[in-house]
Amino acid sequence: MIKAVIFDLDNTLMDFMKMKSMSVDAAINGMIEAGLDIDFSDSKNKIYEIYEKKGFEYQEVFDDFIKNECGCLENKYLAAAIVSYRKIKDATMVLYPNVNSTLIKLSKFGLKLGVLTDAPSREAWIRLYSVSMHHLFDAVVTLEDTGQCKPSPEPFIKISKLLNKEYENILMVGDWPERDVIGAKQLNMKTAFAKYGDMFKTKHSGADYDLNDISEIIQIINDD
Repeated sequence: MIKAVIFDLDNTLMDFMKMKSMSVDAAINGMIEAGLDIDFSDSKNKIYEIYEKKGFEYQEVFDDFIKNECGCLENKYLAAAIVSYRKIKDATMVLYPNVNSTLIKLSKFGLKLGVLTDAPSREAWIRLYSVSMHHLFDAVVTLEDTGQCKPSPEPFIKISKLLNKEYENILMVGDWPERDVIGAKQLNMKTAFAKYGDMFKTKHSGADYDLNDISEIIQIINDD
């Protein structure tokens, strides 16, 4: 019987990649408006290459980009990028449809709710507060809490202890099968693939359930 539900954060509860893309677009336009002679499309490709090498949470992506373009760090362009990025980031950090109502229903069922993310602690909490979800979870585990990324079992063990539930009574929901599904299955948790947030066009998730909408979790709980 499912007694707790753990959610990944980015691309499961909120559309992180849409926010990232629109924010990067704004940063590039900000640098161009500040006078930096760059091509928009080429610049976006270069910025994403930095993210792919250093991770999407890398905080000095624009520093690196400007150094590569100018040969040194020009704070005029850096300021334009950061301010433009933050304005759009705050405006586009939104939940997927039905997330809030689903979480409230699960809480009313008496289930424990958790967030398990590979994001840094500060960034994870900022996102939760930005979309007013900080109060809905009984436990939040981030990268700093174990020093291990999914699919390492350590983050899953940590949040299970905080929720005080047995592995077999937990449902893990996430958009990345190689991390969320495999990691949870190592401990015999039930798994649900957030197909609606999938960036990789996954054909076979390996999860117990594939979700086209997060609200489908309610039926899973009712049928359990």
